[in-house]
Amino acid sequence: MTDNYFYQTIEKPSVAEYKDRGSKFIAYAFHLSAKDAFKEQLQKVKAHHPKATHYCFAYRLGTNGTEFRVSDDGEPSGSAGRPILGQIDSRELTDTLIIVVRYFGGSLLGVPGLIQAYKTAASLALQITPSLRKAILVNYLLAFNYTILNEVMLLVKQYQCVILSQDLQLFCSMTIGIPKNNIEEVEFRFKEIRSLDWKRQE
Repeated sequence: MTDNYFYQTIEKPSVAEYKDRGSKFIAYAFHLSAKDAFKEQLQKVKAHHPKATHYCFAYRLGTNGTEFRVSDDGEPSGSAGRPILGQIDSRELTDTLIIVVRYFGGSLLGVPGLIQAYKTAASLALQITPSLRKAILVNYLLAFNYTILNEVMLLVKQYQCVILSQDLQLFCSMTIGIPKNNIEEVEFRFKEIRSLDWKRQE
């Protein structure tokens, strides 16, 4: 899923379709940055497919990949959500959501057939969206006088830090995400900048 410094995810949404004995399986893959965003995506998919029979899904969240959820949405237990999650895991992805919409075609596929169909639809959706390797970030709160803003910004840029929030007045505060593999160097450089206060946020 991840190593100590990087994780894999997808950035762009994708959609793929798979058919088996009249049933149609439409898989949507999304980047998911927070659990709250999942419900919004599910509602959008449901609104787009109001007459579908099932809306099965799986997601995995967080840079350590420990948070996940699966749903069979009325399909036999273990026949939909788990196979979808299996495709996310086989590509070692996190912060990824896949929703598979099913239109029933009149023929029962049986549990093995359903597992294969949901797995294949999810796999097809992931095949057409590139995966990205991203740095795991650790958040730091900075407080400093406006006169050293340029020094701080130079450091932020040099070490590929991400500015999460900032308030630039006469006295400035800034929350940044520092790539985990750069932390020792950045902390060393922080100490060199006079009158910069900084604190790691757990």
